[in-house]
Amino acid sequence: MKLERERKIIMNHKKIKRIMKKYNLIVKIRRKNPYKAIMKKTTEHRTFANTLERAFIQIIPFKVFCTDITYMPFNHHFAYLSAVKDIASGEIVAWHLSSHMTMELVLGTIDQMKQYQNALIHSDQGFHYTNPEYIEKVKALEMIQSMSRKGNCIDNAPIESFFGHLKDDIDYKHCKTFEELKLLVENYINYYNYERAQWGLNKMTPVEYRDRLLALNA
Repeated sequence: MKLERERKIIMNHKKIKRIMKKYNLIVKIRRKNPYKAIMKKTTEHRTFANTLERAFIQIIPFKVFCTDITYMPFNHHFAYLSAVKDIASGEIVAWHLSSHMTMELVLGTIDQMKQYQNALIHSDQGFHYTNPEYIEKVKALEMIQSMSRKGNCIDNAPIESFFGHLKDDIDYKHCKTFEELKLLVENYINYYNYERAQWGLNKMTPVEYRDRLLALNA
């Protein structure tokens, strides 16, 4: 605009950008403030009501889930496990282990839930679960989002119970590599779902109890 007004040179913004790139010219005025961008993203985060309300006795599988993240230190490193538990059967239906606490941790987990449309999924109010990207994923699955009250871990007790058993039962701290830890977690979840009988499930495994509930509700 200034070129045209003062020098009668007509040039569109795309050409100006090409010239700037060629000669490595950088405009310092009105550059984006990264801190403002972070604040804008934070304001887009949303919380949801505690729809679950500790209704931990469920009789229909694949309708009510809870999810959370736990950290697992090993060999001077950290891994982070995201898991989803079916509250009715106690089965772990999805999980994702990562060496980083990025959004991919929960997105990689929720991507495994595509067959469970119209269900309720409960979490805490952590940064990952209030993130717009996660909210959109849940919405696309037509699932109902529920959240614990702030600072109240009992509202999400079923998944906390699983994490407790996991950490008691496996020697994860002595794993040498991430791959070794991932295999250990995978084997344990298979054991937990298919072999580990529980008193609260009429001495059945989660998968056995799930099948029983499905038969009763057929």
